[in-house]
Amino acid sequence: MSTTTAEQPLLTARELCKAYGSTTALRGASVELHAGEILAVTGPSGSGKSTLLHCMAGIVRPDRGPVLYRDERLDHAPEVRLSELRRTEFAVVFQFGQLIPELTSVDNVSLPLVLGGTSRRAAQEQARTWLERFGVLDRAEARPGELSGGQAQRVALARALVTGPKVVFADEPTGALDSLAGEQVMNELTIAARELGTAILLVTHEATVAAYADREIRLADGRTTSLEVSA
Repeated sequence: MSTTTAEQPLLTARELCKAYGSTTALRGASVELHAGEILAVTGPSGSGKSTLLHCMAGIVRPDRGPVLYRDERLDHAPEVRLSELRRTEFAVVFQFGQLIPELTSVDNVSLPLVLGGTSRRAAQEQARTWLERFGVLDRAEARPGELSGGQAQRVALARALVTGPKVVFADEPTGALDSLAGEQVMNELTIAARELGTAILLVTHEATVAAYADREIRLADGRTTSLEVSA
């Protein structure tokens, strides 16, 4: 369990509000994420969980309320800076992985490194190391359409962690998996993140997934309704 909660937060959202047309997704949600911490955001469907994650990752800009990464205002940052952060210090994992269908597993995983200026050969070496770590090295030359759901999500996790990010944003990362595959993926993700010192903001509606977190924040109708510390 993380013991960083007394330190200055790595990522902070304060009283975020966000609406899509006439639909209000966030009505004043606040979150603090600390370095090395796993934080679960839970709540019913439509409560604003994914919108909160997207705002904190710089994918969506809130209508009101600051998002700070260390002391940097992400809600005011230009898109080029947000793209740089998502390439180097942030990583996002979605329910279905969102791998590029035309690329092999090793090319999907090595892509963030190549975009960051690493040579293709060196990037692929690192990618294979992570594929091996997640137990899918034998699927290195397979394309996403040739992978099972669990295999594809492991490849997506390898891609997320290959750059050594400071924060991983995981949006229902086990939602497309059966319970056994989901537990395996969460176990691998948390072990790897602990070793890297990576913070994880985890959106889930599953109690078994939230149990991997150090803390749990619950949302209802776009508002933070409770903060609990996991046992």
